[in-house]
Amino acid sequence: MIVESKISIPAGLLPKDGRFGSGPTKVRTEWLDALASWPAVGTSHRQQPIKDVVHRIRAGLVELLTAPDGYEVALGNGGATAFWDMAAFGLIERRSQHLSFGAFSSRFASVVASTPHLEAPDVIESVPGTHPMPRASEDIDAYALTHNETSTGVAMELNRPAPGIVVVDGTSAAGALRFDAAAVDVYYFSTQKAFGADGGLWVALLSPAAVERIEQIAASDRHIPAFLSLSDAVVNSRRDQTLNTPSLVTLFLLERQIEWILSNGGMEWAGRHCRGMSSMLYEWAEQRDYASPFVVNPAMRSPVTVTIDLTVDAAEVSAALRENGIVDTESYRKLGRNQLRIGVWPSTDREDVQRLIACVDYVVERL
Repeated sequence: MIVESKISIPAGLLPKDGRFGSGPTKVRTEWLDALASWPAVGTSHRQQPIKDVVHRIRAGLVELLTAPDGYEVALGNGGATAFWDMAAFGLIERRSQHLSFGAFSSRFASVVASTPHLEAPDVIESVPGTHPMPRASEDIDAYALTHNETSTGVAMELNRPAPGIVVVDGTSAAGALRFDAAAVDVYYFSTQKAFGADGGLWVALLSPAAVERIEQIAASDRHIPAFLSLSDAVVNSRRDQTLNTPSLVTLFLLERQIEWILSNGGMEWAGRHCRGMSSMLYEWAEQRDYASPFVVNPAMRSPVTVTIDLTVDAAEVSAALRENGIVDTESYRKLGRNQLRIGVWPSTDREDVQRLIACVDYVVERL
């Protein structure tokens, strides 16, 4: 149902950039302007200019994520959704364990559960707004964690629970949430969140143990469709290219964003910047009688995906904001809560978050 509003917010209150989505997110105008004069658009991704871009992406991510020696970056088409199938074919030997605490973490578990050559996964669930903890088990060879659950605004610390491959969905965390790369073996993500690019590409930081697992499974008699072959993806990535034709625009935007975050101070800066904006939103919600943070435990609150429950009609609030150019504050549709979901990323300006708060107050006063 489309909700309409007739509330006009004064121009002096409005943020300069009204994009507060949780994905896709704000793309920096500077990169779009530079893209217009990039001569490699419309050329072959197999040639050196694009291979140079991919090389800089891979090297830049190793630096940005402070990867230990021996870790490498692979990438390919399809986004994180495709990577779930790739992991089911090329990373999990027999049985995996999944922490399920939102729409995206549960979907990966569902993909594995429907894969015929694997045993039923061990799924540990918790109610939305919280996250469960992994448990060590001798019959588990892959532990699937989610760094930041985009649907609920819950983040978790990453620790190695037991021997085995640790596979982490970092889609809405990579480039914004700091973590110890040595604690994981596979840290995969899409590019349309903190990296401010288009979707359709998956990127993964791989440990030597993960690469060894990929090669062992590829050498076995398991059938792996070519598009879902992690082994082929690793081989092509080492050549600074992808197995299938990628979006050159996505590669361009990703490279620029990595360089920009590094130039600002890397993950230390990005984490501090995002945490500062999200803390401002949580504190605001705690001070209002019509709002409250959805995630009760402050230690589990996401620094990039802020979910705020309202006592007024959240759909009306989001509709009024959208009609005034402030977009994508709606709650995750399947969560079914009366709330706002606000994305604050490295590209988000702190002043715009302050203005957003003023706009929400203005709208609520007039509903």
